[in-house]
Amino acid sequence: MEKFQQLLLESGLYNLTGGQFAMMVVGLVLIYLAISRRFEPLLLLPIGFGTLLVNIPGAEMAGDEGLLHYISVVGISSGVFPLLIFMGVGAMTDFGPLLANPKTLLLGAAAQFGIFGTVIGAVWMSSMGWVDFTLQDAAAIGIIGGADGPTSIFVASRLAPELLGAIAVAAYSYMALVPLIQPPIMKLLTTAEERKIQMNQLRVVSKREKIIFPIVVLFMVAMFLPSAAPLLGMFCFGNLMKESAVVDRLSDTAQNALMNIVTIMLGLAVGSKMSAEAFLNVETLGILALGLVAFCVGTATGVLMAKLMNLFIKVKINPLIGSAGVSAVPMAARVSNKVGLEANNQNFLLMHAMGPNVAGVIGSAVAAGVLLSYFG
Repeated sequence: MEKFQQLLLESGLYNLTGGQFAMMVVGLVLIYLAISRRFEPLLLLPIGFGTLLVNIPGAEMAGDEGLLHYISVVGISSGVFPLLIFMGVGAMTDFGPLLANPKTLLLGAAAQFGIFGTVIGAVWMSSMGWVDFTLQDAAAIGIIGGADGPTSIFVASRLAPELLGAIAVAAYSYMALVPLIQPPIMKLLTTAEERKIQMNQLRVVSKREKIIFPIVVLFMVAMFLPSAAPLLGMFCFGNLMKESAVVDRLSDTAQNALMNIVTIMLGLAVGSKMSAEAFLNVETLGILALGLVAFCVGTATGVLMAKLMNLFIKVKINPLIGSAGVSAVPMAARVSNKVGLEANNQNFLLMHAMGPNVAGVIGSAVAAGVLLSYFG
């Protein structure tokens, strides 16, 4: 009987706290969204399962000798996983739409305003006494506005590792909710006539241009902002492997096998940061609120920049593609296309929207470099 009582006292069920139970529910919700609603399933499923594992009492999955602890140290604390993800994304990216219409680079840049606006918002919340965010915390939270999960994780691991779980979940959650968040903002800021604007077919971009572009981008940015070189360098390297067409095996590995392995490990590592002690607090609510504001502001500024550009150019661009300036690739571009088709069933904007969408990836990497340079 004593052994049975001892076993009961040491069981996870007996030692389960209210906070751990609540976080398990959060993990189950993430798994539900991944499986049933297909919201970013490649990340939300391992993040949700990692959340379940880290909140099991006594399992110590994220303890000093736990599996999730080692995965987190090797992949996140070192910054390796986000960089490998960026290499894979680069190998899957086509710079053609951006090169065919370079003006869309401005839309990707404008959409990054949400990042710096949110940094100011986080500092303001701290000054009001609602939360206690340092400048480093504010910078890490602000990067959520770029709608780029790997960038958010990379910056948070450098500036605010204790907030990594909340920042990562906010970034990927809002990326998954792009089809719900963006359309109301896009329609609010544009007229029916603007949404009907049809854009000309893009010119064909040569192979030479596609090969030269990632090298030029790397040198132009890294020479002026070395702190952006890790993210942008891996992104450009992955793209160069794809466009050079001489290392197809390496490009295929970066796009598929390596990308899949790192995605699994990254998701579990992020889930390991979502323990009840680290997640259930006022700061987390502040992060979620600021992340939503950042994402909405980034969407709005992209659309407004497109409207501003139309005042000065002869061939008008559809302002809807400005919303794709947030770097949720390619979902944001698909949303621009969908809203455009609703206004005009001959309005195919997908390839046009990929220009600012890809520019947004570059913009978020540059913004991350700026934040790391100033606050790192």
